[in-house]
Parts: sequence; C-alpha cells; structure tokens
Amino acid sequence: MSTPLLDTLNEPEALRRLQPSALRQVADEVRAELIDAVSQTGGHLGAGLGVVELSVALHYVFNTPYDRLVWDVGHQAYPHKILTGRRDRIRTLRQPGGLSGFTKRDESPYDPFGAAHSSTSISAALGMAAVRDFRDEDRNVVAVIGDGAMSAGMAYEAMNNAGAKHSRLIVILNDNDMSIAPPSGAMSKYLSRVISSHQYRNFRHVAKQLTEFVSHSLSKTAGRAEAHARGFATGGTLFEELGFYYIGPLDGHDFDHLLPVLRNVRDQEESGPVLIHVVTQKGKGYAPAEAAADKYHAVVKFDTATGTQFKSRSNAPSYTSVFARGLIAEAKADDRIVAVTAAMPSGTGVSEFSKVFPSRSFDVGIAEQHAVTFAAGMASEGWKPYCAIYSTFLQRAYDQVVHDVAIQRLPVRFAIDRAGLVGADGATHAGSFDVAYLGCLPNFVIMAAADEAELMDMVATQAVIDDRPSALRYPRAEGTGLDLPERGTPVPIGKGRVLRRGNRVALLSLGTRLAEALRAADELDARGIGTTVADARFAKPLDHDLIRALFDEHQLVLTIEEGSVGGFGSFVQQFALEDGLLDDGRTRLRSLVLPDCFLDHGTIPGLYAEAGLDASAIVAKVQAVLRAGREAQQVRKLADRPAEG
Repeated sequence: MSTPLLDTLNEPEALRRLQPSALRQVADEVRAELIDAVSQTGGHLGAGLGVVELSVALHYVFNTPYDRLVWDVGHQAYPHKILTGRRDRIRTLRQPGGLSGFTKRDESPYDPFGAAHSSTSISAALGMAAVRDFRDEDRNVVAVIGDGAMSAGMAYEAMNNAGAKHSRLIVILNDNDMSIAPPSGAMSKYLSRVISSHQYRNFRHVAKQLTEFVSHSLSKTAGRAEAHARGFATGGTLFEELGFYYIGPLDGHDFDHLLPVLRNVRDQEESGPVLIHVVTQKGKGYAPAEAAADKYHAVVKFDTATGTQFKSRSNAPSYTSVFARGLIAEAKADDRIVAVTAAMPSGTGVSEFSKVFPSRSFDVGIAEQHAVTFAAGMASEGWKPYCAIYSTFLQRAYDQVVHDVAIQRLPVRFAIDRAGLVGADGATHAGSFDVAYLGCLPNFVIMAAADEAELMDMVATQAVIDDRPSALRYPRAEGTGLDLPERGTPVPIGKGRVLRRGNRVALLSLGTRLAEALRAADELDARGIGTTVADARFAKPLDHDLIRALFDEHQLVLTIEEGSVGGFGSFVQQFALEDGLLDDGRTRLRSLVLPDCFLDHGTIPGLYAEAGLDASAIVAKVQAVLRAGREAQQVRKLADRPAEG
C-alpha cells in the first residue's frame, strides 16, 4: 500500500501547509490506511470511512489542537487519529496496550474530550466554549455529532442551552442516513456557500436592524420568513428555532463544498451557535462496506480484497442470541410480551425477536431514559416489557429506573447485555456497576446467568414476575456449549444451587465466573483442599439458607462476581454480619470483585486475569486466606501458652 503524501504528514500542521488541491490525495490515502489497519485489528470501520473527507477538512481549516474538536461517540475518529500523530500506532487499535477505539484525553492533546457513549459532544463543547469566553480567548470549538446521536434528548438539551446562551459554537451534524444527491449540485453548493458567508450574514444583520426600526412585528415576520424559507428547503427549521444558524446540507465528501463553508464559519466575528448539516455515506470508498446492510459498522479482522470477515467459529451460541431465543419462546406463549431497546437491536438480540414479532418490537433510538419510562408505561397497562439495554447504557437512565419503575413496583424486565468486562471496547462499555446500582433499590429481583441454559430459564423466570421489576445480566461472550431447551423453565426466586461439594472452602459465584470457579475447585481439590462450588443465581433476594449452610460447613466462604465492590459480595457480607455468621470467628468470608479502577481495553481473558477473577487468581486467594488463618492460629496458640518459670 503506497501512501506517499500521507507519509509526510505527522501532524495537522503539516496538513495545513498543503494546497487544497492535494487534499483529495490525502483523503484517498487516509481511507486506504484505515481499511488496511482495521482489517488487521477489527473495530468500527463504516463510520470512519464516511468521515474521511470531513476529518481532513476540519484539521485543514481549524487550528487543532488549539481549536477544540470534539467527536461524538468517537468510534468514527480513526481517520482523526491517523492525522493527529498516531498513525504509527494505528495497528494497535483496541489491542492490549494500544490505541483506544474511541477518543481518549490521555491519549492525545487532539482528543480534548473522551467519549464512547453517544450524544455528549454538544454539551462538552458548550462547556469548553463557556470557559473560552470567560478567558476571552479566540479559539473555535467544534462538535461533530451523528444523526443517530441526535435522537438522544441530551443533544437537544445542550442545543437549547447553547441557543439561549448565544455562545459561539460550531456543531457539525454528520448525516449518513440520507442520499447525497440533493446537495451535490452546483446551485446547492453555491447557496450553502453564500448562506455561510460574512457578507450574507452582515446583510442579514443590517436587514434585521432596518426592519426593527420600521416595526417590531415586521422584524419578527421577516426573520421567521427567512428562517422558514431556508428551513423548508434544507430541513433546518428545528435548529433555527433552537437558536442555531443553520447551514446545509453539504456534501461531506466534496472538498469544494466543505472548505469554503468551514472557512466562512471559522472567520465569522459574530457570536452565536452555528449548525452545519453535512451529508456523508457510511462505508464510503470501500465497496464491500458500501454493499453491506450495516455498512461494516463494526468488524472483526477481514480480507481487504474481498471484505470477508474472519469470524471465529464456535459451536456455542452467544449469550445475546440465547436471550433472543428465550424471549421469542416466551412471547409465543404470551402475547403481552414485548421487547424494547435503545438503538441497539442487533447488539441486544431484539432484531431477532422483531423478525418474529415485528409489531411487538420497539427501537426507540438512542434514548435510554425514554426507553425505561416507555417500558414502565406499558407495564402499568398490564403488558410485559423486556427492556434490553447494555449495562453501561442503562446507567444513563438510572433516575427513570428508580423513580418510574422501582418506586411504583412496575414489572419492567431489564435484560442487561454486556455485563462484566467486554474486551476491546474498554472501560466505557464494561458492565461493572449494574449489580451495585440496582441492588441498592427496593423491590428489585436481580439475576445473573452462569451459562446459556440458565439464561433461558431466567428469561422464563422474568416472564412470571408480575409484582416488581427484575434484571437479568449476561455477558458479551459465547456460551459453554450446553444443549438448550425449546423454552426455559422458571427457577425459584432467590434460590441458588450447589454444583459440587467439599469440606473446607466454599466458592459462591454469581454469573459466568462459575466456570472459572469450577476450574479453581479442580486445582484446589488436587491440592487436598476440599471445595464446594455454588451458583448463587440471584444477587437479590439472596438465598439465605444456602449462605447459612456454606458458613456452617466450611472454613472459608469466597464470593466471586464480575462486578464492582458494592454488589453481590457486599450483599452477602451485610447478611453475614446481621445474621451473626461471623460472630464465632470459625468461618472466614472474602470477596473477589473487579478492582477499584477502570480497566483499559484488551482481551476478555486477559482482563479477567488482570482483575484477579480467573481460576488461578481464585486458587491464589484461597491459599492466601487459609495460610493467613493458619498463621493467626499459631500466633494465638503462642499467646495462650503459659509463661515458663
């Protein structure tokens, strides 16, 4: 792959020294570099392909990093990384110790704000603009947000605030869900350029003053007439009403279209927010991506010549697909069951459900707060909504979970995908906190599947819980290869199970760390340490009888979970204290949880090893606690020995 011009561009400053005529070659070489790099690492490809020209244009026109450039979500920022001094590491994307798949503040000064969850860019950029204004600086602040991210209420909250503050802010709306044909003609280019020009905006200002002098009502009428005339033609009326000056739509792949408008907006002396509507094509410039339904949104390693992805083969289905299978089975038996998701139908399995029950499937867009209360409204009318949302995305709707669901005891059934560590997506997508943040709420049932068969049973269990909300968590992973029933069987609420019995140590696991607990038990047994392994199944309500029995029969009870402190282990500790299970000092209690830090991206097995939650770490913990117990016992014996003489 030959990239002679890109090879000379280590930083945007070098890019800005080029003639505009050279930018087409730069974009072509960036696109080629992007395709080659992601073919080796996997990651988000389609969105990055769509913003290659926009990335080049923004760094060419604006003085980054002094001018702030904030990418929403950040999964489209690979071209941005190539252009900002990280090309030499671009083939480490999402690899252990490598570049993040999203923007990250400690990775580069060109990433002024980290992201990975959608719809935060305008709020962050407005905050930066406010500080700039306090300091009386001249820097530009630019936010790039996708049309999908504009479905989230937070984006409109920020725009409403920006319009009211009248602060100087540039928002680029990257619209990759529209044909680029309408704005690609010469007249459209001319109009967009004129509308963004200094002369045109000055004319508007003079005209506004003149009409205000003549008549306030005439001024209002004239202003609305102009805004609505442009709005009806371009779709910008909503943004104008929010206080933004709307420009567009522009062809986001045409430098002759982009550069003059970006320069005009950059050089404006007037304050006030501006929205530039840029139309791009997701997957642009790579035929396999352009032809794919998802435009190669996220890919594993692939052959650049054919686009064929090298997907790992496994006989075991993913937990996500098993959830979909279980939900479909329940919905066939009960026509009140519906599925709700927030812009992640394929990621949560709801897309499979919708193939069978299209009218009972609801994708509400990137609007987790709305999704939760929408589901609560359905539950209040006697329907059975399953609200399928990633663990970290559900955090965005916590108030709705508390206020609209838990307080009212509405039986919303939360299906929490991506529970636990997720690998290459890193800390922003790791489901570390859901047991802790849901477990403190009254009226909740919280389950965690240890394997795919148990997941089927827990989907069925949720279907029969009609008096309170419930949550079922499962990881981003493949199952263990167990045979699956046609339909799950409900399990008793708050009851765990014992899989093997020993006489010294009890491993009490919640979730899919159970497999590692069983491996650890094999090693401990081989060392003469008889080990019981129990699957708690429920973080709430706890199986009190099971916990009492484990304390009664073992020297050590060790809880294991793929979540943060404050979760299942903390619930067991609280019960043990209140129930007096630790009063006689005969049995020790310890907990293995995720460490008190945000773990970076890496492989899932590697991250669990780093977190101390694999089989070898479990064995080491057991041995350390038992050894400490023996040493403490020896100290007590020495202390109790009568003094000589």
